[in-house]
Amino acid sequence: MYINIWGLKIGAILFSKFQLVAAETLRIVRDMSEYSNIKANVPTEIPSKNGKEVEVEDDTNQINLENIRTLQVITGPPPPSPPFDPIQRINDGFKYFKLNEFNKNMPSYRKLADKAEPKFLIFACSDSRVCPITILNLRPGEAFITRNIANMVPAFNQQRYCEVGAVIKYAILVCKVEAILVFGHCRCGGIERLVCLPDGKTSSPDSVDDWVSIGKPAKAKVVGKNPKASGLELRALVEKESVMNSLANLLTYPQVKSGVASKKIKLIGGHYDFVRGHFDILGTRS
Repeated sequence: MYINIWGLKIGAILFSKFQLVAAETLRIVRDMSEYSNIKANVPTEIPSKNGKEVEVEDDTNQINLENIRTLQVITGPPPPSPPFDPIQRINDGFKYFKLNEFNKNMPSYRKLADKAEPKFLIFACSDSRVCPITILNLRPGEAFITRNIANMVPAFNQQRYCEVGAVIKYAILVCKVEAILVFGHCRCGGIERLVCLPDGKTSSPDSVDDWVSIGKPAKAKVVGKNPKASGLELRALVEKESVMNSLANLLTYPQVKSGVASKKIKLIGGHYDFVRGHFDILGTRS
């Protein structure tokens, strides 16, 4: 009888220890599940001394004990990324295009081999975040595109900016485009530089400053109407007004002026906000 009583006491102590160990094990398993994201089933109850069940908090992030991954403890900085390989990136990009685009649309590409009839001439910014083809879901052959800093169009000048005149002339006379889109965008670095330029000076030895000075009439107009505007607000206003300034400059090109007068060409100004995912038509000339 003496042995049985002590046996029961020892058994009770051991069972109590087992409950503590089991509860701690479940806590550790659940903590690990939060990091491993492995789903499975974990028992949410353990037996008690009296044959009843002791409830343990349920957790929707359950895992299977057999699938527990050993957590790797990072004791130092991560290994350096491999150096950028431009040739590899080009090859990988073309392989993806060939497999997922070209091979699936070969009849369309064969058709383009004979003739392209784009409907749009687009003046877009060189900014890497702004791709008209992607943003407007254009297909190959739909648009004749030229890009420059801040998507600007200078006024017609036979002595300067001959590349702009060449693009316009080719698009209208050879490609027979029906619309010219000036594609502005938010957070434009070229417009930011324009806003910072001192007023009055019309030329600069710096090529970037000289180019963005094309938009000075737009800046002056915005500042005149909004003298208290500054920072991002001022930049956003100048971005949009610069698009309208470029539309006005387009009308100084003989081919554009003639095309608009005969209603064969429509001028469109647009602004893309890649922060909010918006595209607005700012104005048209037709």
